[in-house]
Amino acid sequence: MILARLLRIFCGIFAVISAAYSQPLTLKQAIDNALANYPSIRVSQEKIKAAAAGIELARTAYLPRIDILAQENRATRNNIFGTLLPQSVIAPITGPVQSANYSGVWDSALGGLITWEPFDFGAREASVNAANSLRAQQQATLKRTQFEIAAATADAYLTVIAAQATVRAAQAGVDRAETIAKTIKALVDATLRPGADESRAQAELAAAKTQLIQANQAVEVARANLAQFLTLEPAQITLAPQAFSQLPPMENAAPIDTSANPVSQEQNAVIEQLNARLKILERSYFPKFALQGAAFARGTEPWIDTPNYAIGFTVTFTASDIYALRARKEQQSAEIRAEQARYQQIAVELKARWNAAVAALNGARGVAANTPVQISSAKAASDQANARYQSGLGNVDAVAESQRLLTQAEIDDALARLSVWRALLQIATAAGDLVPFVTEVSQ
Repeated sequence: MILARLLRIFCGIFAVISAAYSQPLTLKQAIDNALANYPSIRVSQEKIKAAAAGIELARTAYLPRIDILAQENRATRNNIFGTLLPQSVIAPITGPVQSANYSGVWDSALGGLITWEPFDFGAREASVNAANSLRAQQQATLKRTQFEIAAATADAYLTVIAAQATVRAAQAGVDRAETIAKTIKALVDATLRPGADESRAQAELAAAKTQLIQANQAVEVARANLAQFLTLEPAQITLAPQAFSQLPPMENAAPIDTSANPVSQEQNAVIEQLNARLKILERSYFPKFALQGAAFARGTEPWIDTPNYAIGFTVTFTASDIYALRARKEQQSAEIRAEQARYQQIAVELKARWNAAVAALNGARGVAANTPVQISSAKAASDQANARYQSGLGNVDAVAESQRLLTQAEIDDALARLSVWRALLQIATAAGDLVPFVTEVSQ
């Protein structure tokens, strides 16, 4: 009973999923699916979270530092007068000078030190700003990644539509070739035409079927390419090609603003982040001021019996850092200039891509306006060739040639309209905004 109920539930879920998959996938749905699931987008999102955590880390520099130490050891008690330069090898020792004695004594120590930097000439603020600029850079990277994935998904979608249009035209060619082959066979059987004509017709039919097979192969390859951006298997992808069957309205492309492209915005964020890091270097060559308070106690036995406290104001300054900082600032400045040059290069490349896309759009519109004439003429030529052949005035070569011309004309006509849409997509990609294109397709 329970097994039967579970089986009915599973079948219901499977039916719902199958129905959802069988619905044609619009371009907007494909893009939304890719933006929600493509792995590289999640990588960028996690990097933004890491950058946000880096901001909090930079802000902790404003907090006082608290160090606590507890120690128990056994060592000799010998001591001498004099000083010892700061180092990390010889252990410090306190107390009066004793005669040489190598017996051990227990030492105990417990203490705490609070250090706070009241002002720093903007060094900590520069670090926080650098962390903020890093997060802004990661956000710009996310937007660029989302845009590139959306553009690639749209291009893959159009590729599938174009391949399917080729299949439809190739299938029509196969249907016509089969009709002609049957007609010629009947004429050959009636001894009205030589057997060579039937062989030629079968060869043309085989060639048309080969073209259809290749077109179907192109569809499967294009569908697999689209599937990599979606959460569907290639066999589950069904598209809605109706929007691309008509030409879009004749409109001039809006002038391009290269700074609005996500690629340019990401590069600008890189420059801002490098400038923020340069600010850190510019705020590094200053004295370090620290308010310090300490409380500690020591003992020469396991008990701590000698307490002390200290309050002070410490100033430290490493004058020799000027040479290293100067070199690092020069290095950072050179990196900034390099990224600024790259920003200009991106602008030039985007403008060139936009110009090429506009030229492609104009050419595609011209071709799309001409292909209906090509189809009409090819169809008339095919009808005339068939009529002449059946009346005994033509030969099979003319029929075969007219059939190939008609099939190619139908393919060219279907692809011409899609070429207009693809050129519009290229313009939108160069401009950095796919919303107008997706809106036009959805109408």
